[in-house]
Amino acid sequence: MTQYMLAVHMVDGEEMPPEDEIQKQYAATDSFNAELQESGQWVFAGGLHPADVATVVRAEGDKVVTTDGPFAESKEHLGGFWIVEAPDLDAALALAARGSAACGAPVEVRPFQDV
Repeated sequence: MTQYMLAVHMVDGEEMPPEDEIQKQYAATDSFNAELQESGQWVFAGGLHPADVATVVRAEGDKVVTTDGPFAESKEHLGGFWIVEAPDLDAALALAARGSAACGAPVEVRPFQDV
């Protein structure tokens, strides 16, 4: 089976849904996570803090330079992800559709390179 990253994207400044809707998304995501674990497709998953707390590290010769904030100057950022195992892209896309419905955000699907 191939491993895929299902990346959840968030948009800075986008209005947050009401608290009761957020709680429904959390519950739906927890349920989706449990289904992935039970099916054996779960590898790893995690939510991320907002991009404005990121630190970028660059090795420049013998010097290390750090800067505050996200690497990409964009209003769209990675908000979380799942790493899953799926037999093919179609199966990964079906999982991403379920994940997107659960968390209420767009999900990008990318396969890992073969090692």
